[in-house]
Amino acid sequence: MVKIMAVILIIAGVLGLVYGNFTYTKQTDELKIGKVEVSVDKKETVNVPVWAGVSAIAIGGVLLLIRK
Repeated sequence: MVKIMAVILIIAGVLGLVYGNFTYTKQTDELKIGKVEVSVDKKETVNVPVWAGVSAIAIGGVLLLIRK
């Protein structure tokens, strides 16, 4: 189980370093009058810090080296 978590951390760290951010769409209800509803789709972007990607890779590497 520890080895699987280590590999997941390493992959997530590499993806964080390669892409640097990810975008998702958030739907919000702006106006609702009776049966009429107006909604807005907003794109949100989350930046992944370099230190987070490097830390994930380092922690994953340490977990791979630990023998249990």
